[in-house]
Amino acid sequence: MSNNSDKPLLGMAFAFATTIVGASASAATKYISSEVPLGSIVLIQFIIGLLVLSPWIYRQGPRGLRTDYWQRHIIRGLAGFAGFCFFYLALQHIPLVDSSLLRHSAPLFVALVAYLWVGAKVPSSRWLPMIIGFCGIALILRPSSSVSIWHIVGLGSGLSLATSMVGTRLLSHNESSSKILFYYHIIALVLSIPLAIYSWQGIPKWAWPYLLYNSLSIFVAMWLYTKAYSYAKASVVSPIGYFSVVNAGILGWLIWDHLPDTIAFAGIAVVVCAGLITVWQSAREEKRAAQH
Repeated sequence: MSNNSDKPLLGMAFAFATTIVGASASAATKYISSEVPLGSIVLIQFIIGLLVLSPWIYRQGPRGLRTDYWQRHIIRGLAGFAGFCFFYLALQHIPLVDSSLLRHSAPLFVALVAYLWVGAKVPSSRWLPMIIGFCGIALILRPSSSVSIWHIVGLGSGLSLATSMVGTRLLSHNESSSKILFYYHIIALVLSIPLAIYSWQGIPKWAWPYLLYNSLSIFVAMWLYTKAYSYAKASVVSPIGYFSVVNAGILGWLIWDHLPDTIAFAGIAVVVCAGLITVWQSAREEKRAAQH
């Protein structure tokens, strides 16, 4: 059983690292998405993830891989797989910053998912940064082109990510980070095989470095993300995901010359403020807990 003592600042540090690694992986995926089918991207992503995990799998053996939490693993795996598929589809059709914004609308859904899944209640203080962050998202999306079906698909990735967030936190009470990642990769790999077969085509040589970088980066990001939720509650960590919006905006500008205008920059500032409020709230709560 893993050590799951609440350490919100450590959890947020892992979450912030996730945003940096994840944004670069998203940029690599968008860059090759016109030439490499979605099915190939996700299949190779999960194969490489399992290869990275293989030394741990060997050390555990069959007995060490047993779990009593199949239902939670399956729901978490389905949600995570769906989230990547929705996100990659959106990346092909809308700007990187829009896709990242919609994926990281997940905190808006976390409270609802946690309530429906386990009847959990979120402290009232956590709603303020979530609402502020969502307002920032609205500001950034406002100057973009008219909303299309692909924006709705992107929003679906946010809902899926929220479900994965809650599932990761629930599993972390009883399972190690490596075991959570193992079952996620197994479930997602099985789901990705039919999709890859249906859409398979040759992968250009120039795309392989980007594809491999995306796969390794996604694995690192998921490890960081899983660690984050083993140290802190979803309602604490999830608003930090808003920083992915900032990172995606910078990469979108540098690579595709998608430069946000003044209103969008104001939205980015609001998003950063939402994350800072979360950090401040968590630091204050941790200090109070230590005094008692």
